[in-house]
Amino acid sequence: MGEQLSPDEKFELITRNLQETLGEDKLKQVLQERELKVYWGTATTGKPHVAYFVPMSKIADFLKAGCEVTILFADLHAYLDNMKAPWELLELRVQYYEQVIKAMLESIGVPLDKLKFVKGTDFQLSREYTLDVYRLSSMVTEHDAKKAGAEVVKQVEHPLLSGLLYPGLQALDEEYLKVDAQFGGVDQRKIFCLAEKYLPSLGYSKRAHMMNPMVPGLTGAKMSSSEEESKIDLLDRKEEVKKKLKKAFCEPGNIENNGVLSFVKHVVFPLHSEFVIKRDPKFGGDKVYTEFEEVQKDFAAELIHPGDLKASVEVALNRLLDPIRKKFESPELRKLSSTAYPAPSKHKVKGGKGGGGGGGGGAGAAGEEEEVIPSKLDIRVGRIISVEKHPDADSLYLEKIDVGEAEPRTVVSGLVAYISQEALQDRLVVLLCNLKPQKMRGIESQAMLLCASIEGEPRRVEPLDPPEGSSPGERVFVDGYEAGAPEDELKPKKKVFEKIQVDLKISGTCVAQWKEKDLMTKLGHITCRTLKGGNIS
Repeated sequence: MGEQLSPDEKFELITRNLQETLGEDKLKQVLQERELKVYWGTATTGKPHVAYFVPMSKIADFLKAGCEVTILFADLHAYLDNMKAPWELLELRVQYYEQVIKAMLESIGVPLDKLKFVKGTDFQLSREYTLDVYRLSSMVTEHDAKKAGAEVVKQVEHPLLSGLLYPGLQALDEEYLKVDAQFGGVDQRKIFCLAEKYLPSLGYSKRAHMMNPMVPGLTGAKMSSSEEESKIDLLDRKEEVKKKLKKAFCEPGNIENNGVLSFVKHVVFPLHSEFVIKRDPKFGGDKVYTEFEEVQKDFAAELIHPGDLKASVEVALNRLLDPIRKKFESPELRKLSSTAYPAPSKHKVKGGKGGGGGGGGGAGAAGEEEEVIPSKLDIRVGRIISVEKHPDADSLYLEKIDVGEAEPRTVVSGLVAYISQEALQDRLVVLLCNLKPQKMRGIESQAMLLCASIEGEPRRVEPLDPPEGSSPGERVFVDGYEAGAPEDELKPKKKVFEKIQVDLKISGTCVAQWKEKDLMTKLGHITCRTLKGGNIS
């Protein structure tokens, strides 16, 4: 398609939806003479998420414009950035990134034979490159190196020297990949400016730089691999996609920091040139939009309901994710996923506040999160002693539950909406006992009943069942995580349970699991009665 476009048309396609371009004149000059050579790099750290469709859709634009595109799997950068990827996992994570990025590109119809894939350590450990690193380090000041990486390299209280090397290496990549331009997120701007300033000092030409905007996550902030609530994983099931979109920040009429609306702009329209809002016939039925500006205008005027927008994005998103999920059903790729990203306890990364990520191209940070392991949860068997109606709330009930302590705990829940009061009496259940107590309509809830659920009409909920013969107070653990004492009280700001909960599921045999590892007591498995494939909350 690129051969059929004029240089001006190619330039328009290459730069559409970008937030900023440095060196537009250089791009236009190259396009008058030949096809543009571009590279996009991604540090192989946290698992790619749906915001990576933003740079992928832009790569599709580059290919349509006839560009020669290189994708760099920046494994050495991943290690230099505060060791976000442990050395022994670098090769596995490169393999994971290559498989998942290729699956994403295939899902949006990008021909892989038009792309070149390169691993950083294939050329960054060469004699010539290493000498250039030393040459560059003799020119770049500590101030400039730190400033360049401020929005990308993980910021910690006592930074490592490796983080100062990171921006310089990214600059050198432009020369060693022999490209005309580098593409990335606008958070890379300071690194791009460092490259423009220092590469000529080494006798290399200054490249152009193209920047995507940073896409808001589902919470309204930047979408990040290290913030579970802000992003949708590429392998999330349809039920998880629905759940996360339901919680997404999407205030009526608000078009600022709206991750749902941004996805429509930066992914749906560039790929499909239209977007269908799914609506009930009594509200006017489906409406087809061919311009994003019309979608934004109608949403701002509250002519599109947030629920309809989310439901429509859910359809479009699942259409993109289905082929990726299918590809990763193979035993080989399932094993690759689990070995490249083992339980965090095995690879704890120390760090301070802040965070960033390299090469996201607008996809947000791909950082490592603080160690979160299930042994931090105080999960116990309990027995319901009594069930009474909440005095100030029709839909809530008070359950007095024996958890093996001197006094029973009071739990406030709405479980009676799904299971009769009589059926709950004297029933063995599973509770999370170290959440910070919260008042619900004036009465403090001192624990949380763990239940399996499946969304739908109607919603189905069942309490988790301990093994037969269990006693109140017995500890519930994840197989393989028996060691380690739970925290006395989980700190709400750290969202420990919320991060673990994302991977709590019911198996096809009704066994409760975390990351496919069984929840157990000393007597056997924690189960539910009928909700195969359900979530746990």
